[in-house]
Amino acid sequence: MKQELAAIVEDLKAGRTVAPITARTFLGWFGAQRRGGWVVSQIRRELARVGINTVPDFESCWLDALIEFQLASEAAVEHESEPQASNDDPNHPVEEQANWVRRDPTYRISKLAAANGGVVSINPGAPLSEAVTVMLSRDFSQLPVMTSERELKGIVSWKSIGARLALGYGGQEVRHHMEIACEVGSTSSIFDAIGLIVQYDYVLVRGDGNRITGIITATDLSLQFLLLTEPFLLLSEIENMVRNIISESFSIKQLLSIREPGSKSREINGVSDLTFGEYIRLLEHPERWFRSYFRRIH
Repeated sequence: MKQELAAIVEDLKAGRTVAPITARTFLGWFGAQRRGGWVVSQIRRELARVGINTVPDFESCWLDALIEFQLASEAAVEHESEPQASNDDPNHPVEEQANWVRRDPTYRISKLAAANGGVVSINPGAPLSEAVTVMLSRDFSQLPVMTSERELKGIVSWKSIGARLALGYGGQEVRHHMEIACEVGSTSSIFDAIGLIVQYDYVLVRGDGNRITGIITATDLSLQFLLLTEPFLLLSEIENMVRNIISESFSIKQLLSIREPGSKSREINGVSDLTFGEYIRLLEHPERWFRSYFRRIH
């Protein structure tokens, strides 16, 4: 990892071009697969040490998006014209700021793999039978109608085909069975897209260069929310299990004895009134731990 970064710094200072890599590959240099808080902090410290930044930021982009490297001094020049807070009072020393890199707080739709995976499309003049064949063979519910990667004409779906056939509309070409397509920009918040996906079952994503870069369906959205919420649901399950163990092993009097200092007036009527830190304080005592353990296995 240090060798790769050292080589990049050397090339950048010499004015040589550094080939972009994916954010996933970059994380792999640090032995990581996901961008957890500890991993991100470790990487930022190492980048600060060698004096380089990634563009776009490795934490906010899609995992398989390409990132480029830039000397930190070059990035600083871009902000020289920004107004800086000042303090002219010599008796008021400037406080040292916490080590924090300002980052985009919004969960952009561009972070989803489906938003960057490209789309299979069909020409508006193609036979309807061709669209049906593609949708059946690929298990698609809808198919974008496009003349180029930037020119989106509409979308054809089982719903649009069925509605027109049921009403007796003629036409054997895709154009006769398509409807207006729903699209969002890649910088949109995922929460802005949820309502559209619920309404239309999909959204098309328009990204860099005005290109259609992907399509997100209700299935993609469900899988993403499973990925985001599963750790919190598991933590909730673990906490409920800990509560069950404690409630079966300790009396109210014992629970009262481990309240946090400074909160002796707080009422404790059961294990649900304890904080997680108090769970730890209760069970870190060996005698109490073994009591709960043996009660559990017997």
